[in-house]
Amino acid sequence: MFRRIVVLIAATLPLAVAADVRVVEEIAAKVNSEIVTRGDLEKAHRDNEQRLRAEGLTGPRLAEALNEANTNALQDLIDQILLVQKGKDLDIKVDPEINRELARIQVDSKISDPEKFKDFVREQTGMSYEDYRDFLKRKLLAQQVIGHEVSYKIQIPEPELKKYYDEHLTKYVRKDSQVYLSQILLSTEGKTPEQVTAAETKAKDLVARARKGEKFTDLVRENSDDPETAKNGGMLPPYQKGMLVPQIENIVFKEKKGYITEPIKVPQGFLILKIEERFEAGQASFEEVKQNIQEEMAAPKMEPKIREYLTRLREEAFMQIKDGYTDTGAAPGKDTRWKDVAQLKPQTTTKEEVASRVKHHKKLLGIPIPGTTTSTPVARPATPGAAPADPPPSAPPAAPIKQ
Repeated sequence: MFRRIVVLIAATLPLAVAADVRVVEEIAAKVNSEIVTRGDLEKAHRDNEQRLRAEGLTGPRLAEALNEANTNALQDLIDQILLVQKGKDLDIKVDPEINRELARIQVDSKISDPEKFKDFVREQTGMSYEDYRDFLKRKLLAQQVIGHEVSYKIQIPEPELKKYYDEHLTKYVRKDSQVYLSQILLSTEGKTPEQVTAAETKAKDLVARARKGEKFTDLVRENSDDPETAKNGGMLPPYQKGMLVPQIENIVFKEKKGYITEPIKVPQGFLILKIEERFEAGQASFEEVKQNIQEEMAAPKMEPKIREYLTRLREEAFMQIKDGYTDTGAAPGKDTRWKDVAQLKPQTTTKEEVASRVKHHKKLLGIPIPGTTTSTPVARPATPGAAPADPPPSAPPAAPIKQ
């Protein structure tokens, strides 16, 4: 995959206390309706050092790489702001990708309980689960804009893709079988026996309607009592064998893609599952991984095109950079000098105002970053020591089932 433009969401720190005890932040740059503060840059510098040390750099090599990264810190923050703003202008939706990314992290962590997974995210990132979703949203928006506006123009001929696949077969081997599911949950918690019977009758009717061809995602949104997965058409994360209770596992790992189960009685009520995708352990086919190979082979051609695109976004944007700060990606000839302060917003802003726009973050160490939501109707923890799931090429986003 092409080298990603650095996408940072920086945290701000109190830099000064005025006479009225208001904490303020110096604004370094204005990019359309958003700002970059000195605290953002200081946080980016700390993140750069942490990242480079984690890569094993020390001594002069670390100093040289850190100097380069910090010199480009303002450029990187402006890049991200412009790409996210463009993504919103284009009305790009990334919720399915966010769910898929979180699902991959959850599978790798082998934590099926939603609350424990939220705690895991907090421990690994220093952010709440909700804030980390927001961080992923900004990151994925930026990546999607690059895909929509730049990478689609670079196509590698299929014979070259196939040749690469044949020469790198071991890269595309799945260690375990995987299944992607969607669910409808009809809750029976706190219901009378008569209401339970009515829920079972309704569940059977929904199965019949789905098998006759009604769109499963529509049935989910109109009927499911699980609010989190209902938002995303009932989509759940990828599951490997051993992660689901036997009652469910014996069905979903036997049936084919598109199969819709009979209502399954679980502690929360009646569960209807649809098999969205199934992948067997072993060698992934060329068709399954073709898009991944396309992105990887296009990477060397992407860098200059991405930079050209970001320069165009700068040319179209309202930008002002305060003296003492440098955007190393500045568009040639564009005047971004800081104008008369009296004609602009104040050069400082309260800590609370800045905090409402930016989030704390760290890397998920050792875990790849793209779905899950907080709901979990029927899963049990993965078998200790089980191999992590290989990411499928193109699968629906997800959210977990709990026990």
